[in-house]
Amino acid sequence: MSEQVPQTIVIFGASGDLTARKLIPSLYRLDRKKRLPGCVRIVGVSRTPLSNEEFQKRMGEAVKQFSGNDWNAEDWARFAPRLNYCPGDASTAEGLVNLQNWFETHEGTTGGARLFYLSVAPSLYGQIVAQLAGAGMTKPPTADLWRRIIIEKPFGHDAASAKLLNEEIRQYLREEQIYRIDHYLGKETVQNLLVFRFGNTLFEPLWNANYIDHVQITVAETVKVGTRGDYYDKAGVLRDMFQNHLLQIMAIVGMEAPAKYTADMLRNEKVKLLEAITVPTDEEASDAIWTGQYEGYLREKGVAPSSKTPTYSAIRLNVDNWRWRGVPFFLRSGKALASRTSEIQIQFRCPPHLMFPLPPGAKLECNRLAICIQPNEGIHLRFQTKVPDQEKMVIAPSEMEFQYEKSYSGVTIPEAYERLLQDALIGDASLFMRSDEIERSWAIIEPFIHAAESEKAPNPEEYIVGSMGPVGADGFMDRNLREWLPLYGNRTN
Repeated sequence: MSEQVPQTIVIFGASGDLTARKLIPSLYRLDRKKRLPGCVRIVGVSRTPLSNEEFQKRMGEAVKQFSGNDWNAEDWARFAPRLNYCPGDASTAEGLVNLQNWFETHEGTTGGARLFYLSVAPSLYGQIVAQLAGAGMTKPPTADLWRRIIIEKPFGHDAASAKLLNEEIRQYLREEQIYRIDHYLGKETVQNLLVFRFGNTLFEPLWNANYIDHVQITVAETVKVGTRGDYYDKAGVLRDMFQNHLLQIMAIVGMEAPAKYTADMLRNEKVKLLEAITVPTDEEASDAIWTGQYEGYLREKGVAPSSKTPTYSAIRLNVDNWRWRGVPFFLRSGKALASRTSEIQIQFRCPPHLMFPLPPGAKLECNRLAICIQPNEGIHLRFQTKVPDQEKMVIAPSEMEFQYEKSYSGVTIPEAYERLLQDALIGDASLFMRSDEIERSWAIIEPFIHAAESEKAPNPEEYIVGSMGPVGADGFMDRNLREWLPLYGNRTN
């Protein structure tokens, strides 16, 4: 796009936490890297009455706090004039008057391209889109003067509400204008999974049920619900993490190779994988889930005293296609756990016959591939080697590893929102979710939600804060003839 065409990023909910912690710091870093076109302006919109100067001051303090070593006073002084503020309640027609006036003043007679970011409560998504359409802000007058909208998760509360929201928004927007964000897809290490799978030939012949025993995907958090108790108690870990982050990672692990790296082809393959996941009945889901609550959850502000909302869950999913039939996928996530780590473990099958004797009581550790999304980002391959200078043949597991910190020393892994904001500006929707992905993901997870939250469901098992979850989750794996694998991401060496 020509630098002469004005581009505006409008952030609804600009006085909120996400804007301060993620969005403005990410845009600031893009500007530092010379990746934010000079024609881009940023307009914050919220009900809080602020002047441009007050908004810039608030955001400057936030960037200084959340950007770490990227903070530079001179760079901020250059970036800050891009920031503008228009007070208003965007869910009402009157609330967009200030924004409309700003467009008329700053975009000139030809207008400009606009990226709207809905960093607001999910209940406002449909209302704001309707008001934008009513004000004539959703239809691009020309191809260059595009209109795009980024919508944050959660996208719906269940399958029915997600479908309804899609229908509501598509009254005013074409699908290619809608960018449903899952920040996990913007993580460098998740994107590297695509390169690892489809940029190499080493593992592709083994990436199937003939050689893989099972897959584990873990997203663990150390934090409790904090001030989000009222929201979280209505959502729970299944809605908050499984329907989006974990299923998206699973889709990338399991999908077939797209013919090209384009948004439609990539998302087509993800949808095919999601469509192949067996949707259990509620009764079947009850046998394929374990839930927990951390100690003290019921005393958190905003949490119902008798709540069954899980803060931890582990589930088993099956993929009914040629590549993965018979390979269980185990997904787990929870709050108040021992470490903050996101990791994919690929457990390969053991050799059909082991010719080497093992010491009494010893167990063969079969080949294992660990992909650490965070922290200590990297890839670890575990395999057997001969221990040198022994009287008898002795084998032991060894590792080959790739670590971002060592291989790309001096290069800081960027914040996921940097990549996603940049992609939205250039119109690349590859790392955003399509409507059919959203609806299928809800269809998969909904039986597990029913199994966890119905009146007949057992209470979640209480677990110790700082542990790796409820003890019963180990029994859940025992019943599936597997065990949780040790995580690499929280190691210090």
